[in-house]
Amino acid sequence: MNIVLRELKAHMKSLIAWSVGMFFLVLLGMVKYSGFAASGQSANDLFKGLPTLAALFGVQSVDLTTAIGFYSVLFLYILVMTSIHASLLGAEIISKEEQDKTAEFLFAKPVTRKHVVTSKLLASFINILILNLATLVSSVTVVAAYNKGESATSTILLLMVGMFFVQLIFLSIGMAAAAISKKPKLAAPAATSLLLATFFLSLWLDITSKLPDLKYLTPFKYFEAKTIINNATLNPLYIIISLGIIAVMLIAAYFRYSSRDLSI
Repeated sequence: MNIVLRELKAHMKSLIAWSVGMFFLVLLGMVKYSGFAASGQSANDLFKGLPTLAALFGVQSVDLTTAIGFYSVLFLYILVMTSIHASLLGAEIISKEEQDKTAEFLFAKPVTRKHVVTSKLLASFINILILNLATLVSSVTVVAAYNKGESATSTILLLMVGMFFVQLIFLSIGMAAAAISKKPKLAAPAATSLLLATFFLSLWLDITSKLPDLKYLTPFKYFEAKTIINNATLNPLYIIISLGIIAVMLIAAYFRYSSRDLSI
């Protein structure tokens, strides 16, 4: 528990900054929506003549004249930002002892490496959960302030659940990268590079009909806003795939961190 509290304290300022950033991201997005509504210009008309751009943002089947429809465009940015946070957190929280040269001090205490990984995983889980809840509260509050139609709260809640799975995926990838890498400084860049690769793959799949089965390789296609808004549910297959990826990455993190020589 001491390790968990230590990590929560160490990341408190960062978590507050990210939470505030999410609020302003949602607020600025909905202010943009309000601007469209006030001017009489429809975002649907904007994307109508730009089919590639519409595909890129995944808004071909979403009504952008509604608050929740416009929020679906914003959700892509929210998903990317929270995924980056999770990826960097997972990599940093495992590799920090080697980077800061505190591994020898930590493991001089009566704790096993598995206990250390479990404690850091719990602290990371709490961090991304709080960021998710902060984003949920910000989204529900701000969207409700601009929404003139049916309540969008249940849809936003589903979007946040889907986002939490993606956060967990990239958290576990970051932790696995840090545990496997013999050079601690390379863990965060490696995890972030993989995140960006899967993100650009999702964008490529949005603008082309080639190789649709590649969607299973990118978590950014698992819980798309347009699908959740139109179907009002999460795809059970993607939930299973997500849990499988998380399990494999965490097993790799535990096994490798427990067996390799640490840089002290």
